[in-house]
Amino acid sequence: MSANSQGIATLLDAEKEASQIVAKAREYRNQRLKDARGEASKEIEQLRAKKDALFREFEEQHSGDSSSSQVEVDKATKASLEQIEASFEANSADVVKKLLERVVQVQPQLHRNLEARS
Repeated sequence: MSANSQGIATLLDAEKEASQIVAKAREYRNQRLKDARGEASKEIEQLRAKKDALFREFEEQHSGDSSSSQVEVDKATKASLEQIEASFEANSADVVKKLLERVVQVQPQLHRNLEARS
């Protein structure tokens, strides 16, 4: 029986050793997962920072300065007003003359829809 119990003890020792190896493998796997998550989060943060910088650069290039846009609008408005005022100055005398001619040239007539009733 001693050989039998020695075989059982050897098997128990082998099982204990195997469970220790499995436990170490699980710990190693868990540690590798934690490391991989940490590395992935670092890479994500680096990529996010890079994309944010690219977006800010794109936004600065395409948004333009609002003061320069306002200056352009003011110039266009001023030019348009000057053109309208010049047209007014050039044509106001003719318009007044034509209006006075029409007011003075009154030719009284009966309306065409008016029916003569006797």
